[in-house]
Amino acid sequence: MKYMEEYRDPELARKIVAAIKKKSRTPIRIMEVCGTHTVAIFRAGIKELLPETITLISGPGCPVCVSSPQDIDRAIKLCREPKVILATFGDMMRVPGSESSLQQEKARGADVRVVYASFDALELARQNPDRSVVMLGVGFETTVPTIAASVHQANMEGVENFLVLSVHKLLPPALEVLLSADEVLIDGFICPGHVTTIIGTDPYEEVVDRHGKSCAVSGFEPVDILQSIYMLVSQIEEGRCAVEIQYSRAVRAEGNPKARRLVDKIFGPADAQWRGLGDIPNSGLRIREGYRVHAAENSFDLAVPPADEMPGCRCGEVLRGVCSPPECALFRTRCSPTTPYGPCMVSTEGTCAAYFKYHKE
Repeated sequence: MKYMEEYRDPELARKIVAAIKKKSRTPIRIMEVCGTHTVAIFRAGIKELLPETITLISGPGCPVCVSSPQDIDRAIKLCREPKVILATFGDMMRVPGSESSLQQEKARGADVRVVYASFDALELARQNPDRSVVMLGVGFETTVPTIAASVHQANMEGVENFLVLSVHKLLPPALEVLLSADEVLIDGFICPGHVTTIIGTDPYEEVVDRHGKSCAVSGFEPVDILQSIYMLVSQIEEGRCAVEIQYSRAVRAEGNPKARRLVDKIFGPADAQWRGLGDIPNSGLRIREGYRVHAAENSFDLAVPPADEMPGCRCGEVLRGVCSPPECALFRTRCSPTTPYGPCMVSTEGTCAAYFKYHKE
């Protein structure tokens, strides 16, 4: 655990912690639904600062972790195609599918390339006009605008060999599934600041109205998270539910209308498969008809058999907040950051990886 003196503003942090302890009287369970928040909470030792009445639960906030085995199997099937270059963000390389991973396929000779932005993949397509360059589109609402922009640019230039395999996930439908399943008691959500800069607060208003749960949109500094927890505790103790923006230096209630318009122009809603959560209607994105020339499924057969979770792996339960990493028999034994077995240990933003690195039993 990091000492509070190492915070950017330790005195302010002490004041917020004192205010939380004074305000908190009843047991409250708060879920953060952002992998960056999960890492920050563990790194800053925030759980250890809170009173026993407050429990923090990690949710499905890592887009790498929630990518289903079928998502990975489709990407693997693509990279085995002749004359295909599969471009992906680096943290997807070791995520397991049903039988293999992109890293293993690359070792076997597949042309899988790590890129840092979708426009890098577009440049690959320009440089290789005789090959199909497929960008593996992964991420929540934060990364979708950049993928949409690259598709729009490719369409304008007529670069028809630039394709996208969209396995994007939309966060609000997952919150609905978590609350409707009634599997884990959740009193409030720490909502992701970067996602909300795009989508705004309206999707969370629906969660508040339908389920009576409190939401606070948080930044990523320890003080940001502590202040968000104070906001949630205040709401719950006072018997009210609302969406409050702690991260006001970056987030507006309306989000980013220009980015949303671009995404809506390129993508439409689609059902999606989530690791641990199953099929969720309208929780994914599909390239719209006018841009289908850039959809990987328009050029390749991407049908794959149903795939089960990794045997013995409890990542799905961790993503739903049903269990914590040490409750998995593989944690720290078969599964570690150097030899990851499940996706929650693969990604640096995965709950298991954060727990392994920062929490010592």
